[in-house]
Amino acid sequence: QVQLQESGPGLVKPSQTLSLTCTVSGSSITTNSYYWSWIRQPPGKGLELMGVIAYSGDTYYSPSLKSRTSTSRDTSKNQFTLQLSSVTPEDTAVYYCAARLGRLFSPFSAADFGSWGQGTQVTVSS
Repeated sequence: QVQLQESGPGLVKPSQTLSLTCTVSGSSITTNSYYWSWIRQPPGKGLELMGVIAYSGDTYYSPSLKSRTSTSRDTSKNQFTLQLSSVTPEDTAVYYCAARLGRLFSPFSAADFGSWGQGTQVTVSS
């Protein structure tokens, strides 16, 4: 069974870039038909799918965040990363990495992903 663990700073200053890493065990991130995602939940709000990187390396980003978001991977470490630029206090949230085995169909959502990390709290504040 795949397991995921988020890591990164818990506090980021406004205008800086938030960087998180997800370390995967139990499967290679290049295994066919696996999709790897970043999802966040701001306080008092619902889940928001931010971006997806496929086993092939193809990426998808939420239209609302596309200009500020990028995701990449390090296959030698079996990790994938999130970068969110120009953060504001509105980016304060619990950030999750999650996985799906099986083809994804548009429109994508957080509900498409069945295996989740425990989440990491990120606060944007000066």
